[in-house]
Amino acid sequence: MTMSRPQAQPQGKSVEAGGTLHRLRVRQSVPVTIFLDGDPIEARSGDSLLGAVMSAAGRLRSNEFDGSPRGGFCAMGACQDCWIWVEGRQRIRACTTLVEEGMRLSTTATVMGC
Repeated sequence: MTMSRPQAQPQGKSVEAGGTLHRLRVRQSVPVTIFLDGDPIEARSGDSLLGAVMSAAGRLRSNEFDGSPRGGFCAMGACQDCWIWVEGRQRIRACTTLVEEGMRLSTTATVMGC
């Protein structure tokens, strides 16, 4: 995946914004559907949550202090910048967690009741 130039994020649903990461080659893997803030996102089995969300939405979550868009920083589980909330679980690191069919993700803790 490659990074594209940052674009201004429109207000509203994050998945409408388009992705920051773009898949260069589709692996032979099964497509799965996950949900980000209630909206469906197509991912591939074996994708990290970070890759799947950034490919579809262009941001993983918003900064809790100023609302600016946030994505992963280190992409290896060390920095804690890629926390995301999963229904039925506590927050997890999106960079080290693989997608699972039907996962329901939230960009804010309050939606999942955490």
